[in-house]
Amino acid sequence: MIAEIKVPPFDEYNEIMVKNAHPADWQNPTPDGRYNLLVIGGGSAGLVAAAGAAGIGAKVALVEKHLLGGDCLVAGCVPSKTILRSAKAVGEIRRAADVGVHVGGEIEVDFAAVMARMRRVRSDISFHDSAKRFSDLGIDLYLGDGQFTGKNTFAVDGRPIEFSKAVIATGSRAADVPIPGLAEAGYITNEGVFELTKRPNRLAIIGAGPIGSEMAQAFARFGSRVTVIELLPTIGGLRDPEGIALVRGALEADGVQFYLESKTEKVELVGAEKVITFEHQGQTQTLAVDEILLAAGRQPNVEGLKLEVAGVEYSKKRLTVNDRLQTTNPDIFGAGDVAIPAMFTHTADATARMVIQNAFFFGRKKYSGLIIPWTVFTDPEIAHVGLFDYEAEEQGISITTFTTKIQETDRGRTDGEDGFVKIYVKEGTDKILGATMIGRHAGETISEITTAMMAGKGLGMLSQTIHPYPTQAEVIKKTADAWNRTRLTPLVAKVFKTWLRWRR
Repeated sequence: MIAEIKVPPFDEYNEIMVKNAHPADWQNPTPDGRYNLLVIGGGSAGLVAAAGAAGIGAKVALVEKHLLGGDCLVAGCVPSKTILRSAKAVGEIRRAADVGVHVGGEIEVDFAAVMARMRRVRSDISFHDSAKRFSDLGIDLYLGDGQFTGKNTFAVDGRPIEFSKAVIATGSRAADVPIPGLAEAGYITNEGVFELTKRPNRLAIIGAGPIGSEMAQAFARFGSRVTVIELLPTIGGLRDPEGIALVRGALEADGVQFYLESKTEKVELVGAEKVITFEHQGQTQTLAVDEILLAAGRQPNVEGLKLEVAGVEYSKKRLTVNDRLQTTNPDIFGAGDVAIPAMFTHTADATARMVIQNAFFFGRKKYSGLIIPWTVFTDPEIAHVGLFDYEAEEQGISITTFTTKIQETDRGRTDGEDGFVKIYVKEGTDKILGATMIGRHAGETISEITTAMMAGKGLGMLSQTIHPYPTQAEVIKKTADAWNRTRLTPLVAKVFKTWLRWRR
């Protein structure tokens, strides 16, 4: 019997999503022989692995105990970017006067309508992750709890499954943080925040990582009084002081209050209020709020799988895997959040593809060989690929950093936008080791640098690449041109001048 799942509020949109992602009338198949690949977890990594293996003719079993689509569909990329679109509209209206457009009256945000739109968009997308779609691909889909019963055996609700290869792709969830009184007072995570139908007037967010930063700005623009408490001196994973200042300034302009390098000591429920006690700059402070969003890291979903029975080792952070994503049981791989430190949907996809290659084609693909870009979708966006400057220094690599501000491009001036790109190259060469961008279109623009790095091309190639004018992407060409000018040393310049004089 398939367990019935309801996602609050259980309206027509969530009903459609659940029917697609975990239909209550689903009949699990009867196992028939050994599977070439068992996929445990139906999130981004699991679905890509299952579809990829089925596409090459493998016999595939896919197990999911909750909703197909996982965090990305239900409580991650899809819902967050949908409500961020609404928040971006608010930001555009507030900045309209800067470009000579005046909007009369107060901005009114219909929070219930914003969240209903999110649920509608999510329900539309849910078909792509649906039970029917993956069943139609020839995959045996098992909905329910499962655990290992041996090194090459698994069971779902008592039904034994044999496999030659398996991939664990069970994802991650918000980390449990031992803050006294937090559980008793009550809080939400990235899962609960998308179940809200009423906007909290006062919202505290513990953690200024990607989720915390994005939701802080969105809810502030929607009208909540938002306070962010972060243990580290970072925002959105940045350690770059210039980048932190720029993003922090933008969020503070929207009304977000930051307490960086602050420790949350306890939470108390006082009447209907949740009172947070925290330490900031040596001072003990209290904050009364209506809701708390906990966004202080992630932890792997490994409970109940009986990994020890299969000889699979793990830690509090993730599965133990080698560079080819094999666990300590060589027939079992890990992919996505449960196995790698780069917890993004696009890396879940990439590692799932890597597992298929390494499991079935004697592949030698290495996780360390991936060039991974990432974006925090604040406004302006934070985007990065490759190494940071401090990471290169830690590895003993000498670098040169080339920086160009978006305001130095004509499109940046016409748009009236702040931001920058920093490209880190190996000293004395044009080899790109990494790049950091801050800007409204940084997440889109960073792909040009990622492509160059993948192709083994450097700033020399980018300086010769024609960029449409006027675009903010010209910031990359200007940065490459800055590198190009370093080639004109005083000696080269002198020789060139002599040659030109001779050519007259």
